[in-house]
Amino acid sequence: MLSRRPAERTTRPHTRFRTDGRRRPGRAPRLLALTVALLCTSGLLTTANGTTTSAAAEEGTPRVRGLVARMTLDEKLSFVHWTAGPQDGPLARGVGYLPGVPRLGIPPLQAADGPVGLRINGGRATAMPTPTALAATFDDGLALAYGKVLGHEGRALGQDVVLAPMVNNIRVPHGGRNFETFSEDPLVTARTAAAEIKGIQSQGLMATVKHFAGNNQETDRFTVDATIDEQTLNEVELPGFRSAVEAGAASVMCSYNGVNGTPACSSDQLLRKVLREQWGFKGWVMSDWLATKATTDITKGLDQELGLEMGKPTDPVPDSLHFGAALKAAVTAGTVPESALDRSVVRIVGQMERFGLLDPAGGTARPVRDASAGRETAREIAENGAVLLSNTGTGGHRALPLTGTAGTSLAVIGDSARHPKVSGLGSAHVVPDAAESPLEALRERAGENATLTYEPGIDRLGTPLSAAELSPVFHNGKQLDPGADRAFYDGTLTVPADGDYRIGVRVDGGLAILQVEGQEPVYAADSFSETTSVVLTLTKGTHKLAMSGWAWPDRPLSVDLTWVTPEQSSRNIERAVAAAAGARTAVVFAQDEGSEGWDRPSLSLPDGQDELIAAVTEANPNTVVVLNTGSSVLMPWLDSTAAVLQMWYPGQEGAGATAALLYGDVNPGGKLTQTFPAAENSHPMAGRPERFPGVAGRQEYSEGVHVGYRWYEQQGVKPLFPFGHGLSYTSFSYRDLAVQRTATGATVRVTVRNSGHTTGKEVVQVYLGPSAQVSAPQAVKKLSGYTKVTLAPGQEKRVAVTVDARRLQYWDTARHAWQDAPGARTVQVGSSSADIRLTGRLAP
Repeated sequence: MLSRRPAERTTRPHTRFRTDGRRRPGRAPRLLALTVALLCTSGLLTTANGTTTSAAAEEGTPRVRGLVARMTLDEKLSFVHWTAGPQDGPLARGVGYLPGVPRLGIPPLQAADGPVGLRINGGRATAMPTPTALAATFDDGLALAYGKVLGHEGRALGQDVVLAPMVNNIRVPHGGRNFETFSEDPLVTARTAAAEIKGIQSQGLMATVKHFAGNNQETDRFTVDATIDEQTLNEVELPGFRSAVEAGAASVMCSYNGVNGTPACSSDQLLRKVLREQWGFKGWVMSDWLATKATTDITKGLDQELGLEMGKPTDPVPDSLHFGAALKAAVTAGTVPESALDRSVVRIVGQMERFGLLDPAGGTARPVRDASAGRETAREIAENGAVLLSNTGTGGHRALPLTGTAGTSLAVIGDSARHPKVSGLGSAHVVPDAAESPLEALRERAGENATLTYEPGIDRLGTPLSAAELSPVFHNGKQLDPGADRAFYDGTLTVPADGDYRIGVRVDGGLAILQVEGQEPVYAADSFSETTSVVLTLTKGTHKLAMSGWAWPDRPLSVDLTWVTPEQSSRNIERAVAAAAGARTAVVFAQDEGSEGWDRPSLSLPDGQDELIAAVTEANPNTVVVLNTGSSVLMPWLDSTAAVLQMWYPGQEGAGATAALLYGDVNPGGKLTQTFPAAENSHPMAGRPERFPGVAGRQEYSEGVHVGYRWYEQQGVKPLFPFGHGLSYTSFSYRDLAVQRTATGATVRVTVRNSGHTTGKEVVQVYLGPSAQVSAPQAVKKLSGYTKVTLAPGQEKRVAVTVDARRLQYWDTARHAWQDAPGARTVQVGSSSADIRLTGRLAP
């Protein structure tokens, strides 16, 4: 969720600036509002037979119902809309605050953004690898550990609720928030989410699973309606949410978009019938930021409104739009029954009771933050989630791991080698305590006798502007005192020649707005990303340049302004190519910019990085590409490279993990949880605008259950890299497949042997074919179970993979329920969806 969006309602046109230099048309800039908001941070249910009962009377313990009964109307209302916290102390650093009722012994409640670590406004936390990296481990134990870091840090940093995990399906390859979620496969998503939630909540922090439901794209996310047939909804999109509920998630966040004609946060079908009646959910439902549509949403299953229409930091905190004064008026007028409000408050206070927050001792005790433990877990997950995509090498020798002169004569190239790409952008952006650069880690690992050169190739920041270029001279560093809000620079920019100029703005301590005459404003904020880099097309001559901004109340605003001229850009490429030609190995770091708020316009690497890689590989065929991307990208240079290592956005410990993997100190064992398309025209959304981005405000899930790798199998389309793919520095063989039905599904057994020379980890994947006796749509193959095994060289193990009963069922739209799929099934076992080693049969 994006935690500041007041400008969303304006009709003033603008261009939204991205940190990768491209511009995207949209509504008024959300960045200012997004940053500022971080500063603050019928009650009768109709039963199946048509009778009505009091919801509040049915839910909650006697203690909770008694507390709610003693509350005034205003006290009840204070629970159903988040507001701003105190302006001092840790409770000012989250995304939402509830004041509690001190006279009844109910403490305040504070929520923080997730899901890649605790997003602490104006503060720091452990920046974890992205959820795509976590899912790529195929390791429930690591998902549990990931959750424990979030849970422990959340409590230690003054929070009670974390808005994580995100479990929406990776349906659209271009999706801006793909890095925040887990997989295109519902089983991987369900298992990873459940384990993470258990980890979060084991530390006393409440988890909020999001975004319920169908929020699989950022384009038009506030208004688009997702048309999803019943079978696809239940088999593909909802399993992650159901798994979260079964794992005990305290709350669920409903999404902006509509689902089958009704806004998700107003959907009685989703919020009451599915969540409550079908799944037995006992927690509360909150809206995404400003996603509440009306006061009557509280009668349809929505319990709490999140979001304030904020202005500047000095502005008074506004009331919520629907569940504050407006809901009070509706309750007083009788248009919304007070019992509906009571029900929602019972649900919220009930979870506070469940987590011990109503008990004076347990509710106030918070642990001391253990940053060291967070770093260790982040490092382990970064190492285990990395995916070795390619390792063809040159001259018959694998490029990785780096050994001999290949590891001591290096040209390291790429902006993200020096400025680590820790995480994506938006509400998932976490400011880490520290993050070593891959360049530093490689220099240390290569050793003092190694020869290592560095060139950015494509420089996203450049150099400070001289007095001849910007007059009067701009002094990088502190610009505003804490709490200040004003203009701080007015001058003239002198452009030497027509061309594209990259402007870099680094911000710490608040927000800065840069305005070049004749250009759209550039917004830069440390809460969104410490660096904003945009490309402006400028003409030769002088241009007025002004800057303004504001500083957080407890920190000064520091701003560094830099640029890259067209001449510098050309020279940077030439220097990178020369460095590559002079080294035994070239290691190129490439990145994309996954972000909340927009989808990627293409699957290609931005900013000319494909051209840079192609030029480097021509100069040095022994080129290793390290990808810091949040999702799939195209690789037109793949056949010319020696190896490709996918590190995702690896978190604050990603540099050390990258070096360890490149040099073989750690054997890569991650597997793709999403398919990488081979081209822009060869994926499920290609040429189908009704699927993405939608037509006339409506997106159709017309691919049905054939999402991700299932579509590639059905259509016979070969991807660049298939689902489940991931290489190792060793090799594994499979034999002796045995399949047996059980009372709870099936068990698949296989013997796996490490047939190489290095200890490694293998993910054993089990795929089921369709039932011949079912007429409903079925996947050609679907992942139905997996396990991970660690083997020393020459070691073998008999591995058992459980296939639970749900994998042997399908959603019957006539009965509106799960039904067994009778008959025999083909069973395939392998190292990826395309690398099948053994095939068997599951008897009827």
